[in-house]
Amino acid sequence: MKEEKIITPVDGYLILFVFILLIILGGIVLAMQNPIGVFMIIFAVILVKGFVMVQPNNSRVLVLFGKYVGTINKNGFYWVNPFFTKKKVSLRASNFDSERLKVNDKLGNPIMISTILVWRVKNTYKAAFDVDNFENFVRVQTDAAVRKLASMYPYDNFADEGHEEDITLRSSVNEVSEALEKEIQERLSIAGIEVLEARIGYLAYAQEIANAMLKRQQATAIVAARHKIVQGAVSMVEMALEELNKKDVVDLDEERKAAMVSNLMVILCGDKEASPVLNTGTLNQ
Repeated sequence: MKEEKIITPVDGYLILFVFILLIILGGIVLAMQNPIGVFMIIFAVILVKGFVMVQPNNSRVLVLFGKYVGTINKNGFYWVNPFFTKKKVSLRASNFDSERLKVNDKLGNPIMISTILVWRVKNTYKAAFDVDNFENFVRVQTDAAVRKLASMYPYDNFADEGHEEDITLRSSVNEVSEALEKEIQERLSIAGIEVLEARIGYLAYAQEIANAMLKRQQATAIVAARHKIVQGAVSMVEMALEELNKKDVVDLDEERKAAMVSNLMVILCGDKEASPVLNTGTLNQ
């Protein structure tokens, strides 16, 4: 495959001076009724087609009758062969925010996902000749890469189903972004495109399952919180029994210990504040 060829053409200001000189001399010769003046002016007009101005972070791909000549990637004012075809290719970083795509994750759940891509042209030859339209190529291949990435990872972990993946789309932001960037770069390398950054811009469950998944996440959070509360309550009850026994505050038999544990667990694990009851009689009443 032919690679990019960087060239440095003739300084445009020098040819501009020649152009002005030809116009002046051609006018003088023509005024003297000499036909050579006409050819001088025509030649000067032809020179004008060779002028090319390259802005910063831009380039010009030069083609002569279907043959690639080279690329100008240094900004300035130049002059090239007037018969060259000059195709402008921007070298600036471009930002692409894809549309929200509806795809299935690894577990088959429909999700909505989009990506933000920062890219630029690295090889002007590939961008100009190896693909039909490199900007459209970037959009199409980015969407394809996002679809593939979404099918490789689950949206979230669900330990109750046995799906305990290390990497998920929701929580593993850095790992997913690296995988996405690598996948897009492999697809865009054929067009001479360099991927500067790729990350997920939007991620959510599809509308038809969003409510159900939200309830599931809430239930998982409640179960985890209850588990933490029970662990704390058990340790507190254990500590209370140990302290009572150590300081010999009261002698409790097994039945009273069981009642005490039951009351403390109800108080510590309950959703509402406990209502204290004052016992004015004996422990048996």
